Amino acid sequence: MSVESFQIKVPASSANIGPGFDVLGVGLQLYLTIKVTIDPKQTDCEDAYNANISYEGDLAEKVPLQSDKNLITQTALYVLRCNGIEKFPVGTSIHVNNPIPLGRGLGSSASAIVGGVYLGNLIGKLNFDKNRMLDYCLMIERHPDNIAAAMLGGFIGSYLNELEGAEYDAVNEPIDYVLPTSTTPKDKIITTPPPNHIGEYLQYNWNKKIKCVAIIPNFEVSTDKSRSILPQSYERKDIIYNLQRIAILTQALTQDPPNHKLIYQSMKDKIHQPYRTVLIPGLDLVLSKVVPSKHPGLCGICLSGAGPTILCLATEGFEEIALDVIEIFKSEGIKCDWKILDLAYDGATVEYL
Repeated sequence: MSVESFQIKVPASSANIGPGFDVLGVGLQLYLTIKVTIDPKQTDCEDAYNANISYEGDLAEKVPLQSDKNLITQTALYVLRCNGIEKFPVGTSIHVNNPIPLGRGLGSSASAIVGGVYLGNLIGKLNFDKNRMLDYCLMIERHPDNIAAAMLGGFIGSYLNELEGAEYDAVNEPIDYVLPTSTTPKDKIITTPPPNHIGEYLQYNWNKKIKCVAIIPNFEVSTDKSRSILPQSYERKDIIYNLQRIAILTQALTQDPPNHKLIYQSMKDKIHQPYRTVLIPGLDLVLSKVVPSKHPGLCGICLSGAGPTILCLATEGFEEIALDVIEIFKSEGIKCDWKILDLAYDGATVEYL
């Protein structure tokens, strides 16, 4: 039998983009890569599911290399299991290279889940399109903003369909029924494919003169903790504030030349950022002091996902903007890295080697 080899690339992503909480996302040109080789002659493997896994990247020492514990391969096994396949083929080697910082608001979990679903689709030769693969993704990550941006690429809006009956029950099963742990009852492990069309997605245009400047503080913020501090209900005026701005922002980011003032104002938010300042020292100062009057090239600024990364949209003066943000975090005793990133317009891709 011949050796098969392919590489999956999945972009990082930034969710919310100011007022678009759980709605908007962008795919970014910072890629998780998963290189897979299947050589049936390589039978030396201690993994129960036939996968030899290696990993390099952020916090590599903390990433599990057992296929039933690593998020990428756990996800792939879920896809395979739902389609009657229990293990990876004999001789499967998987090397992951992940430059996406973990726990920093750049969609590291989303990229791993998208990569895992893509991996399961290819290993099982299931021939799913990206929309069907997103159904599998949403069984694991229940918020489509990062997931859609990583899978489809570009500037994406998304929502979840209102499912009923058995379909509703299926997508609301506990996560450990989808990705089993050692304590998951055997009869609860999900082995049937997810419903179709769990979510809807729309790619917006984007003015390519606008670059993304990501300033990445050197500490992690748990998405669960970042969500837990948000209120259960909001005042009507705050909801209207965000709805008005998201209606403008999705069009303003397409216009040429970019209207910096309009984008900046329409990227403001009252739904999530004000509450997350308690978890991210310096966030309130960053949002109030890094402004277009200091940086004419600045289009907008927001928290990336659950944070702590800051996302600045700009047409020029990228380093000056980044250093301004970095200086504010430095005053709080926090070091940062920064990157200029274009949008990843193709989303997740595969290359046969």
